[in-house]
Amino acid sequence: MEMSSFPRRIAVLGSSGSIGRSALEVIAQSEGRLLPILLSVHRRTDILVKQIQTLREPPQWIVITDETADRSPLKQLPENIEVFFGQEALCELVRRPDVDIVLSAIVGSAGFVSTWAALDAGKTVALANKESLVMGGELLTDLVKTKGGRLLPVDSEHSAIMQTLRAWRMESSDAPVRRTDRHFSCRTCAAHAPKGGAADSIAKLILTASGGPFRTKPLDELANVTVEDALAHPTWTMGKKITIDSATLMNKALEIIEARWFFDVSADKIGVVIHPQSLVHSMVEFIDGSVIAQMSPPDMRLPIQLALNNPYRFPGPSLKVDWQQMLALEFYPPDFERFPALLLGLEAASSGGTSGAVINAANEVSVAAFLEGKLLFQDIVKVCRSVLEHHDFESHPTFERLLAIDCWAREEAGNML
Repeated sequence: MEMSSFPRRIAVLGSSGSIGRSALEVIAQSEGRLLPILLSVHRRTDILVKQIQTLREPPQWIVITDETADRSPLKQLPENIEVFFGQEALCELVRRPDVDIVLSAIVGSAGFVSTWAALDAGKTVALANKESLVMGGELLTDLVKTKGGRLLPVDSEHSAIMQTLRAWRMESSDAPVRRTDRHFSCRTCAAHAPKGGAADSIAKLILTASGGPFRTKPLDELANVTVEDALAHPTWTMGKKITIDSATLMNKALEIIEARWFFDVSADKIGVVIHPQSLVHSMVEFIDGSVIAQMSPPDMRLPIQLALNNPYRFPGPSLKVDWQQMLALEFYPPDFERFPALLLGLEAASSGGTSGAVINAANEVSVAAFLEGKLLFQDIVKVCRSVLEHHDFESHPTFERLLAIDCWAREEAGNML
């Protein structure tokens, strides 16, 4: 499908999660430009059925990846919707020619295999599942190059960098505007940055982080953090796992690794600043000292809409800045003692290979243990560090090897607990 054509048929993987729910709002208000062709959930068949009942255009297929999920709500579905079960079915369906864009919004490493399948089929993937690039950034970006698909960011930070680099490429005197630039026909975000000498003008990609609920909490009190404390995020509403990652700043560590692959930059050109208001989503600093930033209220519907409508902008449901209200924007350097996860992210972005897969797997196990009351908050990152240091590093793992490393890291983290 040419990216200029509408309507676009969207596969929403993980429709019951916060990104999936926001995506369906964007689709509902797209005036027919975006159509849901496939919805998938892991277990929440009740939520899935309710979502379908509210859609003007029902999907052609649905997939429940957990084959033990409750099937009774599915009796309420229209007969013309085909129902499939299991991850293999999901991977087969995203490859079908009827699918134009795959929104990869499954939380955690569970989204890696279906993201791989979509890119292997040459699809455009709107990536909300940061773990895919964290685990296999080199392999996935190579797939984009060899199979002809596209990889577009949905994380607000990477969407902000994409918008900034795209705007700068249009204006840069040493990278004149061409029709292909203006219509954003590039395959990966690495292609958004100017080529040749112009790329050397970029000094730093700066990701912003709210700092979460413990930005100012005394360090000696972090040992007493409860699950309820950690889930009380000051600016974003997200699922439990991602909210805990935002409290440890592991989400930002993973985004550092993600940015390394999205924009093809070295780890030393990626930085993080603490920005409690969450209005500036990321910035690009140039070697002359100029900084260009993207700003909007904390609302994931905007980057979702940008990815699904790429390269066009339309009115949508996302929040707008109220310029009649006084705004104060604060920026602070990160405290690596308070947020040691950031150092892990920088190290993994620099080393590449199996490092990202190990950190991600260990973190998923550790966060689950914290939510179950089996691990202290401040020990989440310690477990990840220990598993990383105990693993046998490989610089260029295969797809199968990454899946094996993921399993090993989970088992190792479990043993440490």
